[in-house]
Amino acid sequence: MSRYPFPIPFGWFQVGLPEDVPAKASKALYYFDRHLVAWRDEDEVLHVMDAFCPHLGAHLGHGGTVDGCRIQCPFHGWEFDGEGTNVDIPYSTRTNKRARIRTYPTLEVNGKSLVWFHPDPEVGPLWDIPPLPELESGEFWGPIRTEHTVLAHAQELGENAVDSAHFRYVHNVAEVPEITAYVTEGPVAEMRSLQKFPTPRGVVEGTIESLGYGPGVSIVRFSGIIDTLAVSSTTPIDAGSCITRFDFYTRSLGDAETNSNVAQAFVREVDRQFMEDMPVWEHKAHIARPALADTDGPFMTFRKWYQQFYAEVEPDTAVDPNLYPPPHWPDKMDETPAKATASAKHGAKADKRVAEAEAGAVAQQLT
Repeated sequence: MSRYPFPIPFGWFQVGLPEDVPAKASKALYYFDRHLVAWRDEDEVLHVMDAFCPHLGAHLGHGGTVDGCRIQCPFHGWEFDGEGTNVDIPYSTRTNKRARIRTYPTLEVNGKSLVWFHPDPEVGPLWDIPPLPELESGEFWGPIRTEHTVLAHAQELGENAVDSAHFRYVHNVAEVPEITAYVTEGPVAEMRSLQKFPTPRGVVEGTIESLGYGPGVSIVRFSGIIDTLAVSSTTPIDAGSCITRFDFYTRSLGDAETNSNVAQAFVREVDRQFMEDMPVWEHKAHIARPALADTDGPFMTFRKWYQQFYAEVEPDTAVDPNLYPPPHWPDKMDETPAKATASAKHGAKADKRVAEAEAGAVAQQLT
């Protein structure tokens, strides 16, 4: 029996940072219950595609090399462009039109590398993630980054945003946020709440304004003690686990040491509360029809909004029946075999004449 009654949602999701994949490099990824490869071409454009070469199944993220605007398979040197089209087979004068790899739209904004995921490859991006003016104005200091892998579905984490009551019992907070507005329109959910922050000089009243852009990205603005911006993302690893990343920015207070001290204190508190939530998420059951109190938050409104991000896709379009992938080995994600292949020795595009010369030399030794 499945733990959750819903699949992996679709939307924009963070798969890393721009600096994670430098120009002419490739990197193995695993999200959305599938193996992926990210690579950046010589024009600095990020590409993300399914990981396996359609020739004989080599993982392009483990030893694949980038030449110009192409990625080359480490197994037999087949090359693919940014659209996933086979554009060269080094030992043939022809290409294989059937050898196509699914690619995913990418967006790099607000310091994050995002991928559009939908189980139907024909469905492209349905909304955008806007750049944040705070990050372009120079008035904010940061980021301070944290991340956590949680053994729970992304929707369970999202419900925390509308659950004020748990702050008192999970986080031992005397003053819980008071939700004053929760409005959804299309893929955007907007929430505003009031928060009283206890300080040595007394209680400081503040606000929390949150904008959710689909299930994967949210922008949270805190005011009160210090203006703080949290750019957060939650990305499904598979149907039962996800990774949440936070980028925290605080309004500059004039000098780096003060900025750092105030920001670090704020981040420690948010991080502490997140880690207190993790065992609840990882061990709780999902109740489809919860017995709510009359003063609980807008859970069902949130769920109705979130429901739109589950696609009804026929099984044969969601899973490639021709593909039998290996297990996901998190501790082996950075392994790069084929260090000494011809493509590694001679560049991303193995010169056919070099390959022929090496083959001739081997044949001469054997005769």
